[in-house]
Amino acid sequence: MTPAPVPLSGPRFQAEPAVLYREMRREHGAVAPVLLDAGIPAWLVLGYRELHQVTSDPVLFSRDSGLWNRWDDIPDDWPLLPVIGRGQSSILHTVGARHRERAAMVSAALETVDPYELRAHAERVADELIDTVCGDGSADLVTQYAMLLPVRVLARLYGFSEQQGPELVTALNDMIDGRERAIEGQRLLAASMARLLAERKKEPADDVVSRMLADENGFTDEEIVQDLMVMLAAGHQPTTDWIGNSLRLMLTDDRFAASLFGGRNSIAEAMNEVLWEDSPTQNVAGRWASRDIHLGGRHIRAGDLLLLGLQGANSDPQVRTDGSALTGGNNAHFSFGHGEHRCPWPAQELAEVIARTGIEVVLDRLPDIDLAVPEAELTRRSSPWLRGLTALPVAFTPTPAVGGPSA
Repeated sequence: MTPAPVPLSGPRFQAEPAVLYREMRREHGAVAPVLLDAGIPAWLVLGYRELHQVTSDPVLFSRDSGLWNRWDDIPDDWPLLPVIGRGQSSILHTVGARHRERAAMVSAALETVDPYELRAHAERVADELIDTVCGDGSADLVTQYAMLLPVRVLARLYGFSEQQGPELVTALNDMIDGRERAIEGQRLLAASMARLLAERKKEPADDVVSRMLADENGFTDEEIVQDLMVMLAAGHQPTTDWIGNSLRLMLTDDRFAASLFGGRNSIAEAMNEVLWEDSPTQNVAGRWASRDIHLGGRHIRAGDLLLLGLQGANSDPQVRTDGSALTGGNNAHFSFGHGEHRCPWPAQELAEVIARTGIEVVLDRLPDIDLAVPEAELTRRSSPWLRGLTALPVAFTPTPAVGGPSA
């Protein structure tokens, strides 16, 4: 009897995805049939080698969502539309030479960000956020800290005002979580980006948006708006979850206890282990087969949707023969993707600076920090794509604020 497809939702994806991925691999192999919202079928690529094959061949496994053979079944209000993409002109769904041109534009705009200035600004914002809670002796390091830090730093890089940060956070989370407010979140984010673009066309400044507008490859306003949305979404929530997941690991695993007393090397080790074992980006949509092909023992039809199971591939026993071993400096994980459509190197570096700075400020500012609830009570958001905590309650000895607004 053929095992039934696995719904890509539900409490097990929140509570114990690693166990679920192992079961899926045992029952289905390296490529598992799954069901998205409304029973829409897709394939989840769990095998490390298979995922490497898919992401290495952008022609056979295309990023062009127009190839999907299920569009006739997709309603206009389907909550996963913002993630899957229909008729979007973003860098995610552009292929070939045009994609490479757009990737070069994005990389060039991000490469000019001074990492020392970025770290200084991230530290100022982090200190400001910690100032609001440090005298209380308790805090939620997700909703009061990690959820706010990346978007405020990125908003400044792009040219948004500090006051626009909260509405951007709400719109981003609604869009990424893929629930009933996803499409409205996408609309609000697009409107904010369009307004910023119009402002920078009239009055350029020293920011990412102005540098993208100055590119000479003739990109339309719509293309730039779409790419800015992708960059902000990819830069904010995964970085938020990288901070939260790393702090959770350091507060619950004795191997990283030294970091709570100022150890810096173990912070980097914890962050890297999270990318292997508890990746913020669990699954990515997607690739579309440009012709019939066999992959991982499965017959994939032309137009089938393949979802990239990044966390499943990271824990593939075929390449992780000792899953309990520390990953050390091994960076061969899929947490930033692979191939032409992987996260650009400058964007990875920005995310790492923001995340590491955010963790360091917490450990510097809050003495004797500890979880305020049993580890078993920590819960995750209900997203099939990203894995992050809904809250991280901590307790600590109250300390004074350092004062001073962020620049």
